[in-house]
Amino acid sequence: MRSRQRTWALVLAAGDGTRLATLTTDANGRAVPKQFCSLNGGRSLLEEAVQRGRRIVPRERLCVIVAADHRRYWQRTLWTLPASNAIVQPRNCGTANGILLGVLRILERDPLARIVFLPADHYVRDEVALGTSLRAAATLLTRNPHGPVLVGIEPEEADPELGYIVPGALRADGSQSVARFVEKPEARLARELLASGALWNSFIFAAGGPALLGMMRERMPDVVESMATAIARDSRSGGRSAALEELYRELPLIDFSRAVLQDTQGKARVIKAPACGWSDLGTPKRVADTLKRLEHERLERPRITTRIPSFTTAPAFISLAAQHARLGLAG
Repeated sequence: MRSRQRTWALVLAAGDGTRLATLTTDANGRAVPKQFCSLNGGRSLLEEAVQRGRRIVPRERLCVIVAADHRRYWQRTLWTLPASNAIVQPRNCGTANGILLGVLRILERDPLARIVFLPADHYVRDEVALGTSLRAAATLLTRNPHGPVLVGIEPEEADPELGYIVPGALRADGSQSVARFVEKPEARLARELLASGALWNSFIFAAGGPALLGMMRERMPDVVESMATAIARDSRSGGRSAALEELYRELPLIDFSRAVLQDTQGKARVIKAPACGWSDLGTPKRVADTLKRLEHERLERPRITTRIPSFTTAPAFISLAAQHARLGLAG
């Protein structure tokens, strides 16, 4: 579609996943970052996220943020992407720095890029339903690229371990304003939020690249300037990453939600994705709950998907379901 020719997808896959280390430690005692594991055998969460991005953009406009010390894990999954589409951080310094590096790299190639951001640690039962919402978010940016478009998931239960978006007024484009964010409410408040129409905060969002860079420059100006300068220095020196590596040795750990997104309520919009079996696999309990739901759904109905050519047939490094069963963890 012509209106989405400037749309890119950026998969966020540089995290260390330390909260899930009890489930992701391999036979050699190494903790494998969760994005390189599968939920229940088969493809890794990273590959699932890459395929999710392929529902909205061609592979030439699909980029992945990865960490240099995870190379042995991501190389075999991303080998069919253009080499420049694997955006390598010297080390993980939080989601804000990863997103900033990805935005700067994409804007080098497309100064008016609109970007859909996809975390690499999600499970989705109904990819078709979520894909429709991702395309809707991208389309909204073609009409107004100046504020981020958040994809809120219609909740299936009042889960106190998740963040919530409280939608506000309906806008002319069919989205809603963001009234407020609520992070991990206690159980009673979670039930109240559910009853009032709040949405799960999936951390999936879309934004115009220049507008997002401007927001980040307002909130973390020194970091934006330092990273842009390091990228320019490396470009002048033939593409080596010496300046970026030097910068990353001193970068502070910055969380994007707290540092940037929480302050965008006046500009942010939210659209509702239908309940689609979405789960954030952030903790062993979230994994256990998802596996229980998966077993119930397996008996009730098949997983909904469509065939998209896979980048690789290599299995994930660890199956979270197998580890969970082996360790006998409680849900």
